[in-house]
Amino acid sequence: MGLPDPIEAIRSRMADLGLRPVDLVEEMGGRNWVSEVLNQVRSLTLPMIRRLAVRLGLPVEVLVQEYVVGEGVG
Repeated sequence: MGLPDPIEAIRSRMADLGLRPVDLVEEMGGRNWVSEVLNQVRSLTLPMIRRLAVRLGLPVEVLVQEYVVGEGVG
């Protein structure tokens, strides 16, 4: 079985930890960025990936995978 989708992994870990999107503002750089990343409008950046890996305890290998980004996703 392959690695989970990066955004699904983030959402799942947020649920496990009882976090809301606003709780990731520091790691992602702003409320708009959090919303856009979680809605797959904007890609994760390398600095975000590093910070999220530490905050959420997710392997970097999961977060660096390619995933679909763009208008109309989801």
